[in-house]
Amino acid sequence: MPEMLTAKDMQALLQVDRSTIYRMAEAGQLPAIKVGKQWRFPGDQVERWLQERATTRVLSAPSAASSLLEGTPLQDDLAALLPLQCVQLIQDLFAELSGVMVVITDLEGNPVTEVSRPCGLFCAISRVPHAIRACISSWHALGATPELGARLLPTSLGLLCARGLVRIGNELKGMVIMGGIAPDDWPPPPEEIQAIAARHGVDADLLAAHIHEVYYLDATRRAQLLQTVQRIADVIAHIANERWKLMEKLAAIAQLTR
Repeated sequence: MPEMLTAKDMQALLQVDRSTIYRMAEAGQLPAIKVGKQWRFPGDQVERWLQERATTRVLSAPSAASSLLEGTPLQDDLAALLPLQCVQLIQDLFAELSGVMVVITDLEGNPVTEVSRPCGLFCAISRVPHAIRACISSWHALGATPELGARLLPTSLGLLCARGLVRIGNELKGMVIMGGIAPDDWPPPPEEIQAIAARHGVDADLLAAHIHEVYYLDATRRAQLLQTVQRIADVIAHIANERWKLMEKLAAIAQLTR
């Protein structure tokens, strides 16, 4: 490395924006020296910092790192490959723009993120563990459907949802699920409400009180959602794949320091 690096050099090296470089330097998170109003970064110290950072990352993700260090492909879960706080903000924005609830899960239907913009009906039953397990089973069934394209399918609550598939490398690792959507014959008759309540282990009166707190989409908005869900999944996949590449680089650095 050069004896001294500029903020622009560090920006290219770490692949972050310049304001992040300045913020890290101010916080003492980077080896840095302030010369007048300019930050400079000693090359030898930056190199050691990168090596220490690589080792720390490897130790914090042993399953992924051990695979990489042994020369085998990364086989880690989706949550380990996502910057979850950042992805949660992105998901929240997509939910607001789409007007429905959104969650990212693994292929088993287990949530990786918190549900964004949950409908009132989902909120009402979400405090009951059995009800949440039933919802996760519905999401799992979405992952098991053989079609690659998105379509609206019923969940255990009787609401509709669609999923886009998240691909990491050559493998499917998770789903973006958009739902809380009322079917055309909503609300269901009282006997069906009783059946839904029984399936989820919740009181039928509670269910009936919130039965209209769902998202009503016309045919145009439903078609837009089906076009959108896979594009959102592709954005999440892009983030995860970039993290995967970064982890590979960090593991390679760690190998050199062993």
